[in-house]
Amino acid sequence: MNVFDESGRAASGARAAARCRILGGERYSDMSGGLFRPFLGTAHIAAMELVSAWMREAGMIVARDPAGTLVGRYEGQRPDAPCLMIGSHIDSVHNGGFYDGVLGVMLGIECVEHFARRGERLPFAIEVLAFGDEEGSRFPLSMLGSRALSGKPLGTVDTMTDRHGISLHDAMAAVGLDAARIAEARRDRSGILAYLEAHIEQGPVLDHEGAAVAAVSGIAGIQRFHVQIGGIPGHAGTVPLAMRHDALAAASEIVLEIEAFAARHASSLIATVGRIEAFPGAINVIAGRVVLTVEIRSVDDAVLEGSVGQVEERLAAVSARRGVAYTIFDRQTFPAARCDSRLVSMLATAMEQAGLRRRVMVSGAGHDAMMMTGWVPSAMLFVRSPRGVSHHPDETVEIPDVEAAFDVMTRFISDLGRTGIGPENESHAREQ
Repeated sequence: MNVFDESGRAASGARAAARCRILGGERYSDMSGGLFRPFLGTAHIAAMELVSAWMREAGMIVARDPAGTLVGRYEGQRPDAPCLMIGSHIDSVHNGGFYDGVLGVMLGIECVEHFARRGERLPFAIEVLAFGDEEGSRFPLSMLGSRALSGKPLGTVDTMTDRHGISLHDAMAAVGLDAARIAEARRDRSGILAYLEAHIEQGPVLDHEGAAVAAVSGIAGIQRFHVQIGGIPGHAGTVPLAMRHDALAAASEIVLEIEAFAARHASSLIATVGRIEAFPGAINVIAGRVVLTVEIRSVDDAVLEGSVGQVEERLAAVSARRGVAYTIFDRQTFPAARCDSRLVSMLATAMEQAGLRRRVMVSGAGHDAMMMTGWVPSAMLFVRSPRGVSHHPDETVEIPDVEAAFDVMTRFISDLGRTGIGPENESHAREQ
């Protein structure tokens, strides 16, 4: 069979998508009538067993690291060769879609099967990684598996619990893992050549452009925090408007201020208020306290940091005008992540070789690749999300797009085997 035989590409793309749908079935979900696969839950364990079987069928030796990440390894031309890691996650959000994360793992398995079927060994091994709790949908630390593997801070794993009060320690112990040894998942950097992650775009840009795939030049950093607005509760029928210190009215104005701020800086950042709660929450009581969330994203860390101060200026102005107080708490920072420009260029070249338009873009969503960039040379490949739907049961993919992604990935891997990554340089891949 020719390296890029059309029928082989179609079979691999269709099978990758079909396996995602299988993993969306009832057996692999911890909720009825939809998909929810939290880390180390019953469905997650069942999914790992099935994915392990597929990895072995493709020609890999399968193991599980101390953080619970599933690792399938296809050896290179020599046993001590460094590895190209191809990874993503197999956990999901509540009532999520079938392809988020999982598609990248399935495409990695298909890439290994492609080379194994041809009896081809590369100058490097290939490891397919199925990370857990990337979503942070069970424990309050997202990207747990990739954090541990890359040696990033893990926080207070000893005291971490889920919403049912089950500790991370107990959840890991139930499947034969020891939370006290999770840091042992850290890999030796010298044994890793590069990291590649394929993922659905989770947005509408590629669908709007009619493009199947795109290389990712960088992943936007994130600033998240909660804001509490403190006013004075009162009877809705007896306190005149001019005498009110309405926390909800102030919060509403703050939401619009944040939206306007983001609109004025749309070329460099995006901001969202995703949740708002009013207390006491009665129909006939003026809200005395409101808690809302703010999330700001930018691929430029300086812009990201400066934007928090500018948002706080607006909080202060609205609060002073309306006679309420505010506090900021639970701030989280995720620095922007730049993909390796050499690998991005190789992916873009592979697109052209496959007869596709060269397309490079920034990711606004966070991914396991954020934990890998800056540690090992890393790259991402986006696959079109029809209508931009993600984290929802209507999330889907088009089979020709998955076939195109498989084509690009196998060309990229073959080129990496022939040429290596090449010398480092300071330039970043251009965005188109």
